[in-house]
Amino acid sequence: MVTMRDEEAGQREQRPEDDPGSGIVTAFGRQLKLLRVRAGLERAEFGRRLGYSAETVASVEQGRRIPQARFIERADEVLGAGGVLTALREEVGKAQYPAFFRDAARLETDAHELFLYAVQAVPGLLQTEEYTRALLAMRRPLLDEDTIEQRVAARLLRQEIFTRWPAPLISFVIEEAVLRKPFGGRQVLRGVLENILLVGHKRNVEIQVMPNDHEDNAGVDGPFTLITPRKGDQIAYLEVQGRSILVTDRNEVRAISARYGIIRSQALTPRESLGFVEKVLGEL
Repeated sequence: MVTMRDEEAGQREQRPEDDPGSGIVTAFGRQLKLLRVRAGLERAEFGRRLGYSAETVASVEQGRRIPQARFIERADEVLGAGGVLTALREEVGKAQYPAFFRDAARLETDAHELFLYAVQAVPGLLQTEEYTRALLAMRRPLLDEDTIEQRVAARLLRQEIFTRWPAPLISFVIEEAVLRKPFGGRQVLRGVLENILLVGHKRNVEIQVMPNDHEDNAGVDGPFTLITPRKGDQIAYLEVQGRSILVTDRNEVRAISARYGIIRSQALTPRESLGFVEKVLGEL
């Protein structure tokens, strides 16, 4: 298989192994119930100690709800599980991603280099909790509240890549228009711009802005991500309208990589870009 096309992505959407009610989610729920019963705790008492309702505990134990990271960590502590539950946190967390993104999420966690070109919204790795929640609330058809919370938690979990060592090299090129779209309101936009500045000062991260008034822009074909795993060839990830493509053909990936290089050369330098973000922030 050279490239992963939309049809295959659609098939992955139907796979149930990581969805609520099956796979790792069900296995976690069964393990949780076993440990709770062994500890002699009723659901109501266990939920009270966790800070969740008995109904939430039941939903997790029955595999009907994907637990958030803080639920898993607290449950492990209360039950004295010694890390048995927290060891499953990453795998359970992956089930919170929409099916079309799971392969890319897996590759992202092992990335040696990660290059992103953003034209619609601030990239997930740079988003704040409020910004992510605002974006997901705008989705049509509407997402239910549990799904929104699960995806917010999953997106924030991805940002652990910034604290990983050895640190991957991460590069962003963001269109100016993205920095000015007030998704969720001015305060939410202010928060995400401040976060961009914070992340942009990390030694392994370079953030560049493509101003609206630049006449030359090689990114007219749309957004993309380039992922270079620690072992293996570079891969391109494309996403649109809930569908995704992982491009593995070397010639195609080489062309996309060359395009990214040109886009970077046309954008502001990282130093100029942080100054530009500060300017936009000051205008709010």
